[in-house]
Amino acid sequence: MRILVMGGTRFIGVYLTRLLMEAGHEVTLLNRGNRPGPAGVEVVRCDRKSPDALKAALSGRTFDTIYDNNGRELTDTKPLVQLFSGTVKQFIYVSSAGVYAKSDQMPHREGDPVDPNSRHKGKHHTEDYLIRQGIPFTSIRPVYIYGPQNYNPVEKWFFDRLSHDRPLLIPGDGQSITQLGHCEDLARAMVAVLDNPKAIGQIYNISGDRYVTFNGLAHACASAMGKPSPDLRHYDPKQFDFGKRKAFPMRVQHFFAAIDKAQKDLNWSPRYSLVSGLRDSYQNDYLKSDQSVDFDLDEQILAMT
Repeated sequence: MRILVMGGTRFIGVYLTRLLMEAGHEVTLLNRGNRPGPAGVEVVRCDRKSPDALKAALSGRTFDTIYDNNGRELTDTKPLVQLFSGTVKQFIYVSSAGVYAKSDQMPHREGDPVDPNSRHKGKHHTEDYLIRQGIPFTSIRPVYIYGPQNYNPVEKWFFDRLSHDRPLLIPGDGQSITQLGHCEDLARAMVAVLDNPKAIGQIYNISGDRYVTFNGLAHACASAMGKPSPDLRHYDPKQFDFGKRKAFPMRVQHFFAAIDKAQKDLNWSPRYSLVSGLRDSYQNDYLKSDQSVDFDLDEQILAMT
């Protein structure tokens, strides 16, 4: 198949591109060219935020499938759809479980109400647009993604503090339940929807198969690092206002989703357990990275607790 991947040189895109190439597909990446693409893959350099530049870069090309990994707003994706509507066989969109509205009934399922004011509302607007346009689409809704090359400091937040023998300052009582999915498992699910008739017109939650409390995640990170039980301290986040800076990398609420629909339709299941995935991230990414950290917000919290 001739496949266009938007992005493709960071985090999930790296795994996705590798898996598609191993399956024998002809892969083209479109990105700004800030990072080199893998050998044997064509990279089209373009800023997708410019519809005119996108049209000039892709005009005259045809693709069987498009993976839109980095569209955040409808304005990001709409020009791409307009270019290939009627010719592309499948449009695979990476949305987010962050579109769901808070609920007393968990886990989130694909048909649950969405929050029209969430910071991910642009992704839901895009899903709705794909449905209304009659595009043969599949939408993927990950929860928290982790693993090597993660540019969001999800597991890094825990690794930083455990590496520097510092207390882990957990908001609330640490019993908020969340869910993490390894980036390679996510990429495998994205490949499993490819050319899969069951997946056309469907939305899938993709994540790990276990839920975990914040306290449990701290212990899992320590286990992955070979560290003793962490020093956990709790505080009331409502007592602090750090502006746009984050003292903790995750939303302080229950946030997890059912993945049984994807397991059934796609014959897919996560291969990584939480601890084995965290160990992969720690050994193959964190230990090779710059481990200097600013603990200013931690010190502010400690001074008031």
